[in-house]
Amino acid sequence: MSSPLWEKCLSHLEGDLSAQQLNTWLRPLQAIETEESLRLLAPNPYVKAWVQEQLEAQINQLVHQLTQGLIEYVSIEVGTIDHVPQRPKRVATTSAPAKTNKEEKSETIKSEPALGSPINPLFTFDSYVEGKSNQIARAASLHVAEAPGTSGYNPLFLYGGTGLGKTHLMLAVGNKIKQNNPKARVIYLSSERFVQDMITALRNNAIDQFKTHYRSADALLIDDIQFFAKKERSQEEFFYTFNSLLEGQRQIILTCDRFPKEVDNLDERLQSRLGWGLTVAIEPPELETRVAILIKKAQQNLITLPEDVAFFIAKRIKSNVRDLEGALQRVLAFSRFTNQPMSIDMAQEAL
Repeated sequence: MSSPLWEKCLSHLEGDLSAQQLNTWLRPLQAIETEESLRLLAPNPYVKAWVQEQLEAQINQLVHQLTQGLIEYVSIEVGTIDHVPQRPKRVATTSAPAKTNKEEKSETIKSEPALGSPINPLFTFDSYVEGKSNQIARAASLHVAEAPGTSGYNPLFLYGGTGLGKTHLMLAVGNKIKQNNPKARVIYLSSERFVQDMITALRNNAIDQFKTHYRSADALLIDDIQFFAKKERSQEEFFYTFNSLLEGQRQIILTCDRFPKEVDNLDERLQSRLGWGLTVAIEPPELETRVAILIKKAQQNLITLPEDVAFFIAKRIKSNVRDLEGALQRVLAFSRFTNQPMSIDMAQEAL
């Protein structure tokens, strides 16, 4: 469906963009123009993300100027036009309720998932309990957060067993980078998600946009890279993404459940690259750190945990932070549901 308004917008934007940018990002867009809005349909999430981040404000301003304020809303969505019926004017009726915008969109747009995962704002350095087991990892992460890409710790590779706080620390870096520079492009995802996105891009003939999306990140945070093992095509793509980001002084942070050289079926070139920056282990927390974690977690639930109860739980649960927090939740729930005050006897019964 052609849109005279969108064609005018393209004419204005041509002077600000290179031919490659125009052909890669704007020409693939389809436009649906109505009296009230302009809907731009991107063929995949990569095109949508680039247009939103680079040109959305400029496009909105152009549309407002070209329509003399008659159209104030421009949406950028992922999808293709299947069938776009003439939208009827809204008429009051009792026979059936009017369709919502969401319902109308489902008739014409094939939706696709957004790229990356949201960064949980609760994972910060302030909420991360420091101890001997993670002291170096926390200090290095904070240093990276203050000078991403230029700290000398690139990549920052955090490794350790399950539930020890690797993801928390990595996301704390991401949140700190965004706090210091709200315009920074911080992308967080698991290695499995990276593989899935690459497969989707290959299937949709959008591998160039996939590459541009990840290689234009200011900070790329990837969890559990051990899942790259045996996935040769994904390793190759990540290898080139890795090189591109390092050359551009963009920060890379990775987590893994083991030392990089111990990851089986990982390309030797990639293993070598992983050791270029700083590799730091996070160990299971010692007793004092486990106690501090329990007390802080209880405070987040607006509960004062007696120190003797915290020591009792900490001595019982030595595996990892996740199990420790799970034990605390059982104790808190038992206290609440049985209406018993916090005590060692009560905690022993709960556990």
